[in-house]
Amino acid sequence: MANLSSALYAILSVTLVLGIMIFVHEWGHFMAAKLAGVRVDVFSFGFGPRLFGVKRGDTDYRLSALPFGGYVRMAGDNPIEERTGADYEFLSKPRWVRVLIACAGPAMNLLLAFFIFWGIFWIMGTPADDYLRTPAQVAAVQQTSAAENSTAVNDIAAGDQIIAVDGKKTPTWEKVYTQVKDTRPGAPVAITILRNGSEQILQGTMPTPPATVESLFGYPLLSPVTDEVGIGTPADRAGLHDGDKIISMDGTPIVTWGQLVDRVRHSDGRPIHFMVQRGQQTVPIEIAPVQAMGGDGNTVWQVGVSPKIKEDFERQGLLPSAKLAGLQTAIGIRQIGTVLGGLFTGKVKIRELQSVVGIARASGRAAKRGPLDLVLFMAVISLNLGLLNLLPIPILDGGHVLLLAIEGILRRDLSLAVKERFVQVGLVFLLGISAFVIYSDIFKLVQSH
Repeated sequence: MANLSSALYAILSVTLVLGIMIFVHEWGHFMAAKLAGVRVDVFSFGFGPRLFGVKRGDTDYRLSALPFGGYVRMAGDNPIEERTGADYEFLSKPRWVRVLIACAGPAMNLLLAFFIFWGIFWIMGTPADDYLRTPAQVAAVQQTSAAENSTAVNDIAAGDQIIAVDGKKTPTWEKVYTQVKDTRPGAPVAITILRNGSEQILQGTMPTPPATVESLFGYPLLSPVTDEVGIGTPADRAGLHDGDKIISMDGTPIVTWGQLVDRVRHSDGRPIHFMVQRGQQTVPIEIAPVQAMGGDGNTVWQVGVSPKIKEDFERQGLLPSAKLAGLQTAIGIRQIGTVLGGLFTGKVKIRELQSVVGIARASGRAAKRGPLDLVLFMAVISLNLGLLNLLPIPILDGGHVLLLAIEGILRRDLSLAVKERFVQVGLVFLLGISAFVIYSDIFKLVQSH
């Protein structure tokens, strides 16, 4: 019953998420075409046979049999079919107008993500990790090589409380990180700590990447409890579950999440013996990390699990929320761009991408966590859909723009044979990629069970 419930959650949530994304995307094309004076014959949600719909003016608004997709059919948009040359036909419009119509769909997806972020930041507030707003008491120190330890004398120790950095008071971990945010690597840092009731000043230097600021300050207390185990990741295959508490790794007690990350990153791929608390049971699990691209674009050792973090929300005004939403949208675009770039450099493998199967499972998890998580997930998917459609691959919007750009440079239309071959190559390429990713997602799903 639990598996059936999870499957229903996944199906309903992915239908909702992709349905809204597709509607917004096609609505962008539709509105751009209307504004450009192009007659729209069909606005379809889904592909295949028409189930039902309604005709308003020149447009048939319909629901088709296959819900995962959609399209806008414009008058005169098929170069194979006979055209009248009327001004309302798509191919009668200047190339720059056709480019704008092609880009309008992805643009609407990017705008949707922005407005979701804006609404959340304005109504709910900006999220902040709860543990960063606690007193800056060191829960543990980084166990890495001496070369990466940036504290020069009287090393930070577990139990120390950081009360000032470079003379500026730091009552919370958030203030500690803010204080050194713009400090250049190698610059001296004075850390005032409270140890056994007395103040001490430690002299250190800002670490140079790949070392992190944790080598200077130690780790804040973030309970080593898993929130989400990635589908098909080493942690998933080894049997780690959401909600497991990490007790030890290779016999070393783990008191804060940063220790887990540190030991995995410096594992060199060697299997790690975990002891986890699951309810009233203590379960031994062995996980072999794999190399994958981290959030900063660098390849690091990972096991595919994230921590359970309690968040507080700080209310913002309308305009500050819009500014933060723009920043969040830009960060999301950059992260997706990093992943796409990683596909070409080899840092990201195609099997790490998610098909509709993986998206369904992820959306189901988000729905179970609550409406806010599902809406945020929707924003992320909207960003992905918008950017992926701008890739210069035939049959995608970016492929249409590329074709129009080539014709613009040549100052003539390409032959129908060339256009057909262009589309065929793109279709075969996308079908091949999609089939491989779907197979990988199903294989991960089977492995996790």
